[in-house]
Amino acid sequence: MKRNRAAILALLTCFATAGCSFPEWLMNQDKVSEAVQEPIIRIVVNSLGMNFPEGMDENNNPYLNYIEKNIGVQVNVTLPPLNGYDEKLNVIMTSGKPPDLLNTSNPSWFINFVNQKALTPLNDYIEKYGANLKAKIPKEAWDNVTVNGQIYAIPSLNEVKGTEIVYARKDWLDKLGLQPPRTIEEFTAVMKAFAEGDPDGNGRKDTFGLSILERLRRTSPFLGAFGVQMNAWYERDGKLVYSGILPEMKEALIYLRSLYDQNILDPEFPLNKIDVLGEKIATGRVGLYSAAWSDTRTHIAANRKNDPKAVWIPLEFPVGPNGKHGVYSTSNVRSYNVVPVKSQNAEAVVKFLDFIAGPGQTSLKLGFENEIWTRVNGKLAIRFDEHTKHGYRGIYGSLVDTAERDITRERLEGLGEQFHLYENLQRIESNLMEDRFNGPPTPAMGKHNVKLSKLQEETFTRIIAGLSPIEEFDAFVKKWKDAGGDEITGEVNEWWRETGK
Repeated sequence: MKRNRAAILALLTCFATAGCSFPEWLMNQDKVSEAVQEPIIRIVVNSLGMNFPEGMDENNNPYLNYIEKNIGVQVNVTLPPLNGYDEKLNVIMTSGKPPDLLNTSNPSWFINFVNQKALTPLNDYIEKYGANLKAKIPKEAWDNVTVNGQIYAIPSLNEVKGTEIVYARKDWLDKLGLQPPRTIEEFTAVMKAFAEGDPDGNGRKDTFGLSILERLRRTSPFLGAFGVQMNAWYERDGKLVYSGILPEMKEALIYLRSLYDQNILDPEFPLNKIDVLGEKIATGRVGLYSAAWSDTRTHIAANRKNDPKAVWIPLEFPVGPNGKHGVYSTSNVRSYNVVPVKSQNAEAVVKFLDFIAGPGQTSLKLGFENEIWTRVNGKLAIRFDEHTKHGYRGIYGSLVDTAERDITRERLEGLGEQFHLYENLQRIESNLMEDRFNGPPTPAMGKHNVKLSKLQEETFTRIIAGLSPIEEFDAFVKKWKDAGGDEITGEVNEWWRETGK
């Protein structure tokens, strides 16, 4: 049972009252003084879509108990709904008593509250209580959360450097007499055949040549063929320029629009959330798409279970008309752990996160040894039923993820070498397109990025879906510049000059 401040106040009142008896839960504790003195921190974090086994929840499970026991701090966890997560954080931050820790993956949210002076500088606390944080988190990640010399967040690292890799049905290629494509023209021909050639042999035109996600996610390899990625900064003539307004992006949009016009691209793409796309893959309606590196263990594995004849292979990244190819690179920082200035518990928060980054990292990433995994002949052997059952541990472990390649490789190979997870990451990492801006979010990003991102997503979607002419791209460029883009560009290039990149 979670002890709380109200119970402790009642206990103190009890001490001053004759004839008072102790509550049952307190009688079970080793020391009454520990119940009074043990600090409590309140944290608001992302659920990652995880579920808990029956009888457990975010405040009652063996992994949280493990953390609390080792740090001597009680942790009260709140998991807002995933939909509108950052908006919920906004409401929480403006409440009379915000929590002691909030976690967000949105850099604009982070810098917005830095601008408002609503976050606690953590330099001194990290110096005193963050030995593991200092050892495990590299300088470039600390730079991403440092503004005017002050550290305003403890970063969680991206364990992987990139995400997307093209996978295709080899059995469909073979049936239609096609070779794995390499150039963007060859990709177009294969996708057209998948859309029109009845590759599943059911006599119906019910397969897509290509399917992507809402907000133009899962398009990275196709953008890369034109030498550009979403939301990146590239050097042009000694200055950094935003990818979304480059002529290369216009060329990429023209290409995707041509796929839509030819009925090659899934016309439902503006509505495709990840579960919708996953269902289309699992049920055999998609034979080529830009997969996440882990999809071989999820959506692709589900399709192979439904259709034992299905054979999926990774493809080389498509090469565009000017010889360009590649996929986006992830930023160093995956999420930000911040402490509101109204909190009085920054010390306990840093101790909590330091344990996750250090002694707790292996158990929170892999699970408890001998319960979820063991070593057999030097390799990791995982009990998949328990691994899945206790997947919620990632809610805590991901707060301070670290990038340790040996652990990553061992874990991914332990999940099943037949899924080629580590090989997928290696293929992606050898084809990354570098984003040249890797500094902290700028003040103007905090002011403008939300509306600029919405403007970009809506404009690009309308162009690809044939609702706006391609000329709308030129109008978008002007709108982007006038609505804060020029201000952001100025700050990005000031950082570029100061860092001597």
